[in-house]
Amino acid sequence: MNDASIEMPAARWTRPRWLAFIALIFAAHVALIFLAGEKKTAVPRAATNVPTLKLADDSDELLALTDPTLFVLPHQQDFASAAWLKMPPLNPPTNRWTEAPHWLPLSAENLGATFQQFMQTNYFAGDPLDFKPPPELSESVLPVEPVPAQNSTMQIEGEIAARQLPAQTSLTNWPYADVLAPCAVQALVDAAGHVVSTVLLESSGYKEADDQALELARALRFRPSASPAFGRVIFNWHTVPPVNGQNR
Repeated sequence: MNDASIEMPAARWTRPRWLAFIALIFAAHVALIFLAGEKKTAVPRAATNVPTLKLADDSDELLALTDPTLFVLPHQQDFASAAWLKMPPLNPPTNRWTEAPHWLPLSAENLGATFQQFMQTNYFAGDPLDFKPPPELSESVLPVEPVPAQNSTMQIEGEIAARQLPAQTSLTNWPYADVLAPCAVQALVDAAGHVVSTVLLESSGYKEADDQALELARALRFRPSASPAFGRVIFNWHTVPPVNGQNR
């Protein structure tokens, strides 16, 4: 290839060159403004044929008729000006006044009539003058203790108390040499009335009585209901003297 056919790229201006060119143009514009501007002070022209506004006198009747408050507000030229401009002084009334007393007539024949009528229509019981009242007698009060039950009893508490038992439950009288504490059993009754769970809450102190309480509580049948319910079954065991050392 020939070297003449190779074209050289055009040279681009750099940023400092562009900035110098812009500053030169700005300086040329400023110089033209100062050279071409006028340096003479403008003289204001006198104003002629200007409309002027002159206020009319207050005594002009036509101007008074154009007043919008002529018949609304008090005015010096209306018919009532002579009355409200020359108001006579009014003294405020006073409430400090006195009047001579007027005594009510007294009827001497009616004195005591009301008291006499009251005494005639009311009866007052008289208290006898007893300077030595009779002595007050006192008597000893012996506490009456309830008679203990002769047989074992069962008591139902809680939500299951409202669901009555269809049949009575027979309880055992335990041959024991001491008194047994009440035995409390927690019972869960389903909707059909069957006891599905029993838990011993309070022991009577006698294992055989506690075991029988759990069995009796589990065998109870209640009236059906819409939902399960919790409650407590309390067994108050009655004890009888043991025969030939049958129990402790």
